[in-house]
Amino acid sequence: MVIQRLQELLQNGNASDSTLRVRTTNSDEVKIIHTHQLLLILQSDVFEGLLGNQSVVSLQEPPECAVLFEKFMRYFYCGEISVQLNQAIPLHRLASKYHVSALQKGVSDYMKTHLASESTQGHVVSWYHYALGIGDEALQESCLKFLAWNLSTVMNSNEWVTVSNDLMVSLLQRSDLVLQSELELFASVEEWVNRNNPNVSIIEKVLRSIRYPMIPPSQLFQIQKQSILLASYQHLVQDLLFQAFQFHSASPLHLAKYFDVNCSMFIPRNYLSSFWGSQWIINNPARDDRSLSFQTQLGPSNYDSSKKITWNALFSPRWLPVSLRPVYSESVSAASQTNRLEEGRPRLVVTSAMSGLDFAGVTFQKIILVGVKRQQGKIFVKHVYSVHQSTDEVSDFLAHADLQKRTSEYLIDNSLHLHIIIKPIYHSLIKAK
Repeated sequence: MVIQRLQELLQNGNASDSTLRVRTTNSDEVKIIHTHQLLLILQSDVFEGLLGNQSVVSLQEPPECAVLFEKFMRYFYCGEISVQLNQAIPLHRLASKYHVSALQKGVSDYMKTHLASESTQGHVVSWYHYALGIGDEALQESCLKFLAWNLSTVMNSNEWVTVSNDLMVSLLQRSDLVLQSELELFASVEEWVNRNNPNVSIIEKVLRSIRYPMIPPSQLFQIQKQSILLASYQHLVQDLLFQAFQFHSASPLHLAKYFDVNCSMFIPRNYLSSFWGSQWIINNPARDDRSLSFQTQLGPSNYDSSKKITWNALFSPRWLPVSLRPVYSESVSAASQTNRLEEGRPRLVVTSAMSGLDFAGVTFQKIILVGVKRQQGKIFVKHVYSVHQSTDEVSDFLAHADLQKRTSEYLIDNSLHLHIIIKPIYHSLIKAK
């Protein structure tokens, strides 16, 4: 009731003792808002200074902030407001300018939790650039992770061309990019260059960040012949293309004697292609144990294209360590035993079915992607787990997930959407002189 009365105070201007004249930048439009000093100065030291010696204050705001100023004022009276995606940045600007720390934090948290929300033009890239400008490192990192883990979706959206030079260079350095293939990345980078026309130094950086050894020789020949971008700038990456063809023509084990194969150029990204893993949709994941077998290519080298590795994955919804498993005896009630089982956590184990083979110079990194939301038929990745070859079990896998609830953020239509990726990582051997 108190909040309702306070809202009525703002709407009707009853007992107002101060007036804000909000002028829109580059416009004659002025918005008059009748306010109450006490409610403003309790939450903003900026308003305390402005209203200290006067009851009428003139403010000037850019159009996107001016149109939301009444909504901003409502927060002072009600302690909460509804926010739409396109309103997040101007509301955060207003909260920052007038030192309303609670609203500032609230909008920042809203942005972190709405990265996967549907919008016509896309919003994550603009949020990243805004976070970079204001120095919000937590929001910046959240945006970067979302862009990296959902890059295929971002590259096919309207916001791809709005990526800044620095953000593009930063993204291309990452090995955790989730996309169909390196060829898809090259095609999207070419489109970005054509649309943004950056200077030659940026073009050189982005072209030299493409991992050409991850592209099969037939596709390398294709982009050399058909890419307009490479036709103009092939001299900037000629050495990398030559290195890629060398990589595909010889055994990686032999190549490792002469070249450093432990650099980023030879590290696969998180490719969704069936060559490198398998999608796994588990219906009713709280019900019982499931298993999956799939094959991946030994490595990205064309030399190994015919060699396959079989992998077995086991999912258990409620697994308990031996030390915590119930002891079935007459002294332990059935209810107690059931409660102990319910305390178990989800478990995922990925093992090679061909462990006896010799994989000299190569280890395998297992990546587990968890899809959590679906927008316009697309599933967004929010959780990524990484496991080294020496470990079979994914530690802390969905440790905080409640798979019993149909409303769980980890479930889509009561199903758990996983994608298992196997990344071969090469290691340099003793180099020949």
